[in-house]
Amino acid sequence: MFLETLEVARKAVEIASDKQASDIVLLDCRGVCSFADYFVICSGESERQIKAIYEEVEQALKKKGILPHHREGTSDSGWLLLDFGDLVVHIFATFEREYYRLDELWSKAIPVIRIQ
Repeated sequence: MFLETLEVARKAVEIASDKQASDIVLLDCRGVCSFADYFVICSGESERQIKAIYEEVEQALKKKGILPHHREGTSDSGWLLLDFGDLVVHIFATFEREYYRLDELWSKAIPVIRIQ
């Protein structure tokens, strides 16, 4: 990657915030996760907003030469995921975020940024 993973993660947080995502969290998972260094977790209020956040993160990072290795979900499923290798971006609908409780699952990770 042209940028350090933390810089990329911070860029994803900035984009999500610009798209009015709520409860944005950037977690440093290096001490507790074997498959990624950072997670960005955020919520959208509607299918349309979830899709907009997802598309904007993907497009903005693509312009910097950073492409996802894997994508998961659909906006109507309530959970979209972009896997950039060392960074995984999770975009949830409120219900699904409460159901899957990734924030709790990865509670031993170090919070770097939290935007309510």
